[in-house]
Amino acid sequence: MAEKIVPGPNAEAWIQRDGANISPSYTRSYPFVMARGEGVYVWDVDGNKFLDFTSGIAVTSTGHSHPEVVEAIKRQVDQFLHMSGTDFYYPQQIELAETLNRLAPISEPTLVFFTNSGAESVEAAIKLARYATGRPHIIAFRNAFHGRTMGALSLTASKVVQRRGFAPLLPEVTHVEYGYCYRCPFNLKYPDCDFRCIRVIEEDLFRAEVPPEQVAAIFVEPIQGEGGYVVPPPGWMKALRELTQKYGILLVADEVQTGMGRTGKMFAMEHFGVEPDIIAVAKGIASGMPLGAMIARKSLMTWPPGAHASTFGGNPVSCAAALATIRLLENGLVENAARVGKHMMARLLDMKDNHPSMGDVRGLGLMIGVEFVRDRATKERAKDIRDWIVQRAFEKGLLILGAGVNVVRFIPPLIIDEQTADEGLDIFEEVLTEAERELL
Repeated sequence: MAEKIVPGPNAEAWIQRDGANISPSYTRSYPFVMARGEGVYVWDVDGNKFLDFTSGIAVTSTGHSHPEVVEAIKRQVDQFLHMSGTDFYYPQQIELAETLNRLAPISEPTLVFFTNSGAESVEAAIKLARYATGRPHIIAFRNAFHGRTMGALSLTASKVVQRRGFAPLLPEVTHVEYGYCYRCPFNLKYPDCDFRCIRVIEEDLFRAEVPPEQVAAIFVEPIQGEGGYVVPPPGWMKALRELTQKYGILLVADEVQTGMGRTGKMFAMEHFGVEPDIIAVAKGIASGMPLGAMIARKSLMTWPPGAHASTFGGNPVSCAAALATIRLLENGLVENAARVGKHMMARLLDMKDNHPSMGDVRGLGLMIGVEFVRDRATKERAKDIRDWIVQRAFEKGLLILGAGVNVVRFIPPLIIDEQTADEGLDIFEEVLTEAERELL
């Protein structure tokens, strides 16, 4: 795509109005002001066309305004918009719950609690874990992102700006090291490490600080998202599961970003052959409509009416969008994510041979991260190169986002084909070459 003059005058005007009226806490990577979207492409208010490798932060799984999703929304809008599903009944919410229970990678029967977002799904999981076990303590991982509401924020440990000024947070929370082999905090190598980052939980944390019988749950992202698209090594998740089972601790999978086909399987935990006790879902579940869910073993859902509820959770319009989305996922988009993701990974790994700033390439399906370094031996983080690439890609018509300190993430809609993926990767390599020439 040709280089664009962005932001244009219309975008500039909207950005000024935004600054005068909207909270400054929002994070904007570059001045893109959207007018419309179709499939894998979006247009700004000045008519500039962009290839979207962000999916609205892993949300528009079926692409922008997929006609089948739009039609489902329109049909539901003509019937009714709202009738709180925690006080009344309607078929759309029940059908979606049946569908999620069928899809959940948990062998025993499950039940669903509906929310509006990923953070709300995590909050519900925290409450259920404590209620079901009678235990207070939660373990989460460093560099994790679980949301910004107070409970979810207490588990989040990816950027200090997200926590600064909000203390005291939820008590009884401990953070431990994730299976981040590229930057092992123990300076060990997989597989010789014998999963030291998990063994330390039992050998150090449980010995000296936290009695294991007081731990309700361990919350884990199957792939760390905001923390840098970190994929744990083979066997790591199973070792974690064995630890939780040894002490009667629940395993909660935060599949908010990884779930709903993103990684080439409906749920990322399926890659690891591990069954969680509770799953938090949102983002790609409804192609852009606000919806989240907590799926849990039925044996855990013993809380009585009134213990937890949501006025808007399971909104009928969002449920209709989710049912249409899941039909599309099951009818080929999950497989497409696996196929095109494999193609993109191969292309990026080939690219790495010619670009010394590419320290690591990792991912599953269409959830791929590239970590940038100044030197492969020292692994010094190259945040400036990452930021240059994100900005210049925008100017050349590709929307991408950062993750962690120095990672670019690729999360295109699951409808993308190999040719269009290559179109985006061509732009990426072009701006990467520029960045290395200017900054390395």
